[in-house]
Amino acid sequence: MRPDDVVYAVLPISHVYGFASVCLGSLHAGATLRLTPRFAPEAVRRALADERVSIFQGVPAMHAKLLEHLQTHGHAWRAPHLRFVYSGGSPLDAALKAHVESVYGLPLHNGYGMTESSPTVSQTMLDAPRSDCSVGEVIPGVEVRVVGLDGVDAAPGEIGELGVRGPNVMLGYYRNPEQTRAAVTQDGWLKTGDLARQDSDGALHIVGRSKDLIIRSGFNVYPAEVEHVLNAHPQVVQSAVIGRAVEGNEEVVAFVELAANATVTPNELVAWRVERLAPYKRPAEVKVLAALPAASTGKILKHRLRELL
Repeated sequence: MRPDDVVYAVLPISHVYGFASVCLGSLHAGATLRLTPRFAPEAVRRALADERVSIFQGVPAMHAKLLEHLQTHGHAWRAPHLRFVYSGGSPLDAALKAHVESVYGLPLHNGYGMTESSPTVSQTMLDAPRSDCSVGEVIPGVEVRVVGLDGVDAAPGEIGELGVRGPNVMLGYYRNPEQTRAAVTQDGWLKTGDLARQDSDGALHIVGRSKDLIIRSGFNVYPAEVEHVLNAHPQVVQSAVIGRAVEGNEEVVAFVELAANATVTPNELVAWRVERLAPYKRPAEVKVLAALPAASTGKILKHRLRELL
């Protein structure tokens, strides 16, 4: 960031992403914070076009809804000062990344962090944007490890729980020593609860939360993989996949939010995913909602969807 940057700050400053990455990062650089109380696609469009905004950071849902708004209302893309766009807070899928980059005319950078790690663990480099949906390289001074279910470090490319160690890791949860011991090992490794794999070049890929993992007929189903397939449909704005317990097993259920004036039906979405997913990954049911439940950050609240089931 530079002192002449204007940063569109729509992420809540009560959340670590908005507070540390957006607010403190901008102030440290001497940049201007353009604060706004809530996300509204039309307000973002006007700010990018007319208010000299040069940096826009958000969660994937914000980028998806801005693109939908432009298409629905026939607005041309105009952001004459925009030089950096970033996604974080939720998994980024390839279809959205490609769409954003084609419209914005800029790379969509990506990163990963959490409150307990202050927050950033990894991010894509400004001078080396990636063509995949990796959350980039681990930042200097931070260590990561990927641990399999057997407690042994996974080989490059294998999926396991991500551990993080470094001066960025919290000392503990306030007045909760039991939860602290469960989250941070004696030798300082933070158990993130996120499932990840690391490429041989060091790039990290987040594949989901361990608590969201669906086990279907003995096979692991990572919701993000199914969501990426559904999100690739041109009439789907965003989706969320969860597991539903059935006798002796678990099945996959998908919730989708459709674009305005969409004509696709749940049955057509079921047919859409048949060719693109292995049988055990295919949703048993696709439910359409007017809007997926989301936090103030834009992150989808999957526990609310579980309550719906």
